[in-house]
Amino acid sequence: MRLHRSVQAVLTATATLAASAGLVVGATAAHAAAPTPLPAHVFAPYFEAYSSDNPATLATQSGDKYLSMAFIQAPTKGSCTADWNGVTSTPIAASTYGSQISAIQAAGGDVIPSFGGYAADDGGTEIADSCTDVSQIAAQYENVITTYNVSRIDLDTEDNSLTNTAGIDRRNKAVAQVESWAAANGRNVQFSYTLPTTTSGLADSGLAVLQNAVSNGARIDVVNIMTFDYYDGATHEMGTDAENAATGLYNQLAGLYPSKTPAQLWASIGITLMPGIDDYGAAETTTVADAANVASWATAKGVNTLSFWALERDNGGCVGTAGSDTCSGIAQNTWDFSHAMEPFTSGGGVTTNDFSLSASPASGSVQPGASTSATVSTAVTSGSAQSVALSVSGAPTGVSATFSPATVTAGTSSTLNISTTSAVAPGSYPLTITGTAGSGSHTAGYTLTVTGSGGGSGLVNGGFETGSLSPWTCQSGDAVVSTPVHSGAHALQVTPTASQTGECDQNVTLLPNHAYTLTGWVQGNYAYIGVSGGATGSTWASGSGWTQLSVPFTTNSTGQATVYVHGWYSQGNVYADDFAIN
Repeated sequence: MRLHRSVQAVLTATATLAASAGLVVGATAAHAAAPTPLPAHVFAPYFEAYSSDNPATLATQSGDKYLSMAFIQAPTKGSCTADWNGVTSTPIAASTYGSQISAIQAAGGDVIPSFGGYAADDGGTEIADSCTDVSQIAAQYENVITTYNVSRIDLDTEDNSLTNTAGIDRRNKAVAQVESWAAANGRNVQFSYTLPTTTSGLADSGLAVLQNAVSNGARIDVVNIMTFDYYDGATHEMGTDAENAATGLYNQLAGLYPSKTPAQLWASIGITLMPGIDDYGAAETTTVADAANVASWATAKGVNTLSFWALERDNGGCVGTAGSDTCSGIAQNTWDFSHAMEPFTSGGGVTTNDFSLSASPASGSVQPGASTSATVSTAVTSGSAQSVALSVSGAPTGVSATFSPATVTAGTSSTLNISTTSAVAPGSYPLTITGTAGSGSHTAGYTLTVTGSGGGSGLVNGGFETGSLSPWTCQSGDAVVSTPVHSGAHALQVTPTASQTGECDQNVTLLPNHAYTLTGWVQGNYAYIGVSGGATGSTWASGSGWTQLSVPFTTNSTGQATVYVHGWYSQGNVYADDFAIN
């Protein structure tokens, strides 16, 4: 995710450091009072240590007692020292996060320090990829354990770290060495691997990491899968796919650890979500309802760990934005995802009443003057059922949205009825459904698309059926042709040269601050389509046949944007047809 000297010598150094910080009294670091083990079922969202936020403050504000803190890595490739974010000014020391972690522990929680992360795994600064001495790698793990008195270390292993076989072997040998050290010193230490996944379980590269751990005698207590960023071109129901991925992992672990019981296998699984729109885009959007459903499912299965990337994203401050470090990209209240998943932690105290909210379908399309509907479902996520009042916001002039009934008991559903007048402007309108109860409120999103002409000067001559380029503005050599075409009688030929890409542009005026999708069919090498100006987005393809491309985008306050298509320098003609904005 996004983001040795001899062992005895390092233990002596860390014991001295911890004692000087007041963390150890009358004992060496190795023999310090063992930390309280993590709960058997724990929710621990990732905290982005590269942010300027205080983890103890966010833990208090969100109600998340347990945090996974990311990331720890070497400052340079080849180094055998690990620092927070690979920055030497934030070393593994009581002076860095020591007081914040102590505050979290004093409040009954704990942290799980995480080594690696995408940047480190990509750049070779993951400690086991960087350092070739197994004992020094082990000493870095032990330094973190004794400095912060924690009971679990997470190993986020992805990208190049999945194919660095020497690093994989060193890492697992170091894990086994630390586990022997912990046993000899009466410490409770767990290791988790955080790995990318498919919707049916680990890819071969991830499974090979675990197979190597088995061969090295390294006990892996939790295998935590990242159920997002699939990048497979499909549209996902992210909650269901997370459950399918975990089920696939269960079957893989059953083959890897044949002596474990089903309960033990489920108890060695972790699931990490990504709130809202992940790095791939809108086709991979995890809702608050998805999070609540996964938490309920994971509780029933006996899963060990739930998490999400990352705590700083648990707010709705950037609707429509994909892969942000600071917000989810969907309409939500701050800490909605945290509150949906916090009940998963066992031993967390008195159970409070809470509920989830979802809309099915999550979008609908109508002509002006027509109507549509959706089912809004609620579910009890903790405690007892309570009365939930439903409301909706974001409907434009000419759109009416009502509920039947307007108040439900958690666990039942209502019908969202949407009607439009003939005067409503075509466009895509994100509506926010809010459910309010005594325990608080939750939201769900619904996208209403009003089709038809109007709504500003939309895209014209998208299929080039007029036989001319107008109103497209194109570079020299571009032309309307009769073959090849995707449909109709005409298409656009884009003609790149050594000095130009053959770009064709059309300025459009759309509704301000609204989400749209540009689609178009292309053929040829390096065929690009996209939007610029008051909106941003692009994609490309290469192929001898027709391929449909899709670019989601959101207009700014002006509603102005420029649609474009182009090829690439000296790479041959590109053909384009059937452009549309929905």
